[in-house]
Amino acid sequence: MTAPHRVLVVGGGPAGSVTATLLAQEGFDVRLLESRHFPRYHIGESLTPSTRRVLQLVGVADQLDAGGFQVKRGGAFRWGDDSWVIDWSEQFGDEMRTWQVDRAAFDALLLDNARKKGVEVQHGIAAKSVTFDTDGRPTAVHCVNEEGTSLTVEGFDYLIDASGRAGLLSTQHFRNRQQHQFFRNVAIWSYWNDARLLPDSPEGGVNVISSPKGWYWVIPLDGGRTSIGLVTHKDTFARDRRAHADLDTLYRELIADSPIVSDLVADATCVAPARVETDYSYVADRFAGPGYMMIGDAACFLDPLLSTGVHLALYGGLVGAASLVAMRDGQVSEADGLRFFEHAYRRAYTRALALVSSMYENYNGKDDFFWTADRLVKDEAGTERGERDTAAFGEIIAGLSDIREVTETTTRVASGRLTQEARRVEAAVGSGEPAFGTLRQGPQGDDPLLGLQVVTEPRLGLSRVTGSA
Repeated sequence: MTAPHRVLVVGGGPAGSVTATLLAQEGFDVRLLESRHFPRYHIGESLTPSTRRVLQLVGVADQLDAGGFQVKRGGAFRWGDDSWVIDWSEQFGDEMRTWQVDRAAFDALLLDNARKKGVEVQHGIAAKSVTFDTDGRPTAVHCVNEEGTSLTVEGFDYLIDASGRAGLLSTQHFRNRQQHQFFRNVAIWSYWNDARLLPDSPEGGVNVISSPKGWYWVIPLDGGRTSIGLVTHKDTFARDRRAHADLDTLYRELIADSPIVSDLVADATCVAPARVETDYSYVADRFAGPGYMMIGDAACFLDPLLSTGVHLALYGGLVGAASLVAMRDGQVSEADGLRFFEHAYRRAYTRALALVSSMYENYNGKDDFFWTADRLVKDEAGTERGERDTAAFGEIIAGLSDIREVTETTTRVASGRLTQEARRVEAAVGSGEPAFGTLRQGPQGDDPLLGLQVVTEPRLGLSRVTGSA
């Protein structure tokens, strides 16, 4: 393999723009294709603290701090008969914060930053298919522009598929995306002025409130706006939709169904039409291969209960870019770099999936839930249930477990332990699905990440872990 230095990125959302920027900052020749013009609307406003570290690396964290976005320091949960609060500032210190963002502005800022950092950004070009050589490496991407004219893009060493749910590679070429049958949900939401939060919410904290039909999110945004939505099973939504004349009528009734949520909007005004989107969770059989990587929703998507979407996108971008830098610079072989990327990314997805599943499908009270979180971040033999605090849960939903795992070798959980816990949850929820996200890629021994770690100083890349196999 020729050392990669020319990269084609398909998709200009957070996964594509951040990956492209990280690579451009390391001297790669990066071209990015985006089918739409920004700013454009997108759901998914709630970010995790882990994103701050990646956004600092691409140079936009200060802009976000100064940009008027709502500061977020945790969340308040009302689930079944339980309630608890996660305050990251109390748990990790005052600097541990993130943002609730307007995704149209946020995504545009990231893509603008990519352009400023040297990425060649082209709008209005939709990628439709990929040609591979006999060794399985992508050699051309076939596209259509806004005028309907076909064009072919060639001359790249690596393809980053950040095409989102459309899945240029996973759905249109490999057809290797598997959906989770017990997460076949629909989200319906709108925006309000002057809604309130639960009284014990941390600054800017998301509220998560369970319901017999699913669960509600309440997300405070800048300017006094609040995003409020319900996630419910597709069959329940279809039944309710048939009984109502339009989406807005259905949405208002669903808000009224929850005494907690209806109280939060008692003095508020709904200011936008209701929107609907399916949020079926899925995972591709593989995230990478010779000459390509899938990052963000192109690789995997998880129910939004714990706001992991942008975290997984930026985490994948960080690990993918670091792996490509190390491959180019001869620090690792292509095979080792791709295995590291695949295994690290799949571990993050598996950890989040196991935690969401334990709460979603087999909820036995918050102590049992916190016990599961504990086992997903700690590599110790104890297995007894009992009263637990929120520390491990707060760490996972902050995205910090994943970031620390690839950058700090002392915090790694053995792959076998993580897989064991994921399979325990899988059995408990009765899914029986190969798509659950078990760690099929890479070794299953005590060294989960091939004796490698991501480094960001003095430059981005991978380094060998002293004493690792």
